[in-house]
Amino acid sequence: MIRWSFAMKKLLLIFCGLTLAGASASANEIRNVITDSVQLTVNGSSTQTQRLASEYSVSGTNMTATAMGGLGAGTAGAAPTITDGTYTVTTSGSAFSFSESGRMGANNVADFDIDGTTGLADTHTTYGNLTTVSGGTAGSLAGTLSPTGIATVTAGGQGTTALGQRTVTLSVFD
Repeated sequence: MIRWSFAMKKLLLIFCGLTLAGASASANEIRNVITDSVQLTVNGSSTQTQRLASEYSVSGTNMTATAMGGLGAGTAGAAPTITDGTYTVTTSGSAFSFSESGRMGANNVADFDIDGTTGLADTHTTYGNLTTVSGGTAGSLAGTLSPTGIATVTAGGQGTTALGQRTVTLSVFD
């Protein structure tokens, strides 16, 4: 029995030795990255305009056109003209319906002035639909980074954004 126990201990030592000798070396790496940032933005001004076309339409029942209305050809720098039609009821005393509509579109003149001092647009050609967004003003917009990692931002005027951010990344590779 003693012999058996001694043989088992030898076998256990050989097995553990082979296991430890066969184990590969492990190279662990821990990486910590801290990124601080401040982003300041002042929105620019913009203008969007959409030209509207001239249009004319007429419809009805129990009507006779003596002279059809419509659009006249425009000239350079001027919008087309709209001419009214002349219409009469076809059968007197009977029911009738009538609709005539027209819309004068934008002319072909493009006026656009930029202020030499500010660089901003002074006048715009309105055409049909005009959307203007005024630009932001920096005012007291500011941002700073400190050694303690606390970003400070100061609000600016209209159309500004200020963003202070700290990002911490911890990676463990094996």
